[in-house]
Amino acid sequence: MNRPRRRQATALGLGALLTATLAFAAPASAAATTATATTTTATPLVVDARWGGHCTYDRVVIDLQGYIPEVTVTPVPSLVYDGSGKPVPLAGRYFLEIRLHPAAGHDDAGTNVYRGPKLLKIYLPKLKGIALTGDYEGYVTFGAAFDTKPAYTSFKLHAPERFVLDVAHPNVC
Repeated sequence: MNRPRRRQATALGLGALLTATLAFAAPASAAATTATATTTTATPLVVDARWGGHCTYDRVVIDLQGYIPEVTVTPVPSLVYDGSGKPVPLAGRYFLEIRLHPAAGHDDAGTNVYRGPKLLKIYLPKLKGIALTGDYEGYVTFGAAFDTKPAYTSFKLHAPERFVLDVAHPNVC
């Protein structure tokens, strides 16, 4: 082997050895920290909303992918669509606004991932309707309609991730 080829082979071998050494020298915790950080900082996706009637309460469940963001439930005098301010056509005298932030009903490419109802009349003892009222700038908002003032509790459930709103009513069973 002539000298230039030997030098080139030696340089390539040393480069490969240095690269392998650096790869093994990086602590495993650094890779785990990076993976965890991207998982927890990604915006959670709202994928569905469902409801059900039970003997003493009506339930609304909002299903998410990722983690459960901050959720606020606020009584409001009427329901309006975020952005436009147009009224939501749900009959009722009392309304709750359910706002999740940060959250999205679409992925980074703009494809809609939310598969639940956009506007639906419901005939349960308390819950009379539900609507997706907004998916805009990191906020996803729902509205729920009632004929009488709702007494409600809310909580989070995990694996799978979901937000639950229970609205009490007299025993109907």
